[in-house]
Amino acid sequence: MYRNFKTQAELDAQYSPIELGLDVAGYEKFYGINSAKVRQELPCKLNVPFGPTLAEHLDIFPAAQPNAPILVYIHGGYWFLGSSKDSSFVAKGLVSANVTVVVINYALCPKVTIDEIVRQNRAAIAWIYRNAESFGGNPNRIYLSGHSAGGHLTAMVMATDWENDYGLPNDIIKAGCAISGLFDLMPFPYTWLMPKIQLSWDQVLRNSPIYHIPEKAGSLIITYGVEESSEFHRQSQEFLTAWKAKGLVGEYLPLPGKNHFTAIDGFLDTDSPLCTAILKQISLTASS
Repeated sequence: MYRNFKTQAELDAQYSPIELGLDVAGYEKFYGINSAKVRQELPCKLNVPFGPTLAEHLDIFPAAQPNAPILVYIHGGYWFLGSSKDSSFVAKGLVSANVTVVVINYALCPKVTIDEIVRQNRAAIAWIYRNAESFGGNPNRIYLSGHSAGGHLTAMVMATDWENDYGLPNDIIKAGCAISGLFDLMPFPYTWLMPKIQLSWDQVLRNSPIYHIPEKAGSLIITYGVEESSEFHRQSQEFLTAWKAKGLVGEYLPLPGKNHFTAIDGFLDTDSPLCTAILKQISLTASS
């Protein structure tokens, strides 16, 4: 069994929101209602295709001013749940600060593998870079954020070899913010998730960001709810330590009083610690 855990039940108690006693349905309803409101209140272009399959599309929430920085958001859901429409709410606080927000939709496990999910998110970034000016965004000011599985995908996208794989500048992602991310996939073959995501060990090794930290990358904010389980703390702390050990710029943003689901409610408020940290990150790289 993984690390010091002796049973699947012990691991599930760390990674299952049901076992953690969280009101999953209540949080899903809250974000669903707020996402619907944001789509009604803000100008948006929905279901913009970036790839050949129906799942590969984007929702774009353009800032009022042209040539705006772009925050790309990757939703969570343990790679087998969710869609971009569940996360429209993340645009609220940032669009009002003149940041264009793009939410990626991607295919889910077990219909596709995590390898394919990573590929789709990388392809989405390439599409955004090449088409940014068509929706008023600045292709040279792309930032990235994601929650839970989206935090994992944020780290994987930041480790992309853009020049050799896509013919794009290697600094295409100026900075990132990974929220409650999953950077070490080693535990998951032993958990309740296995039938959902069907991980092979080679997939675990290919897709654990802690084993694929790039030589060069933009700055990275690592954050999670202080009330999250000890494994979520470990995942983020160990990744941030490894990131900084490579000489990369990284910082920890504490979110006291937050759990796995409320760690992202700061996107609703421009003045929240989460939005404030992301906007500061964007302003610090404005000249790059």
